[in-house]
Amino acid sequence: MSFQADFTETLFQAYFDCRKNKRNTLNALKFELYFEKYIFELADDIRNGTYQPGRSIAFIVTKPVKREVFAAQFRDRIVHHWLIGKLNPYFENLFIEDAYACRIGKGTHYGIWRMRDFIHQCALENNGDAFVLKLDIRGFFMHISRPLLFDKLEDFITKNDKVEDKLFLLDMARRIIFNDPTKNCFIKGDKSLWDDLPKDKSLFHSPAESGLPIGNLTSQVFANFYLNDLDHFIKEKLHIKYYGRYVDDFVLVHADRNYLARLVPIIENY
Repeated sequence: MSFQADFTETLFQAYFDCRKNKRNTLNALKFELYFEKYIFELADDIRNGTYQPGRSIAFIVTKPVKREVFAAQFRDRIVHHWLIGKLNPYFENLFIEDAYACRIGKGTHYGIWRMRDFIHQCALENNGDAFVLKLDIRGFFMHISRPLLFDKLEDFITKNDKVEDKLFLLDMARRIIFNDPTKNCFIKGDKSLWDDLPKDKSLFHSPAESGLPIGNLTSQVFANFYLNDLDHFIKEKLHIKYYGRYVDDFVLVHADRNYLARLVPIIENY
């Protein structure tokens, strides 16, 4: 059965999934009062091609580190959960074992355990030698190329024979990816909180057609997809057996310290 046939049902399920963590927020409570009515209206907007993401709320959090967050409206969060629910089964067949973020059965603790085992195993195989190269991508979310992300997604979906209603999925993904949350956003809190935030950590200073909002489920999962090619490059082209990534933080374990050092400019260039 085409998933458009049971579209409203899956949208309801996305609503129930979404409200698990957001049920006490003001937007969620307002939506819950008449959630059946609102979901049927949302389903009609999506089917008719009139759905557009709404206004975001921008604010600064200071713990564990200072960062900018754009919170989508609850209505849009339901759409995010629905879309990721459709894409995740296909993504799971694509991702390496050691991409840890936003995946069932993975996460930070799983990544820590895997790194511990990687270091131990590498040392056992190499007379106690195990060196760790820890890297991250500066201003990652703020510099994701939206056109490149969508091109990758379009290519992946188009070539995947198991994906149903490809054009429908791609249309929804396009509306979310190319939505600029800085336009007409609501600033929550003191604007001076942005004063000492580095520009490469704010969407307000992102290059044209770049950046995804931290805080959206779609951003987190699309970030995994965006860096999937890097994972395969490091493991298969650079022959790093012990490697893991959590969003834009990644770790390589190898017996040869000098080899790891030589990889830094190669990975940076990639």
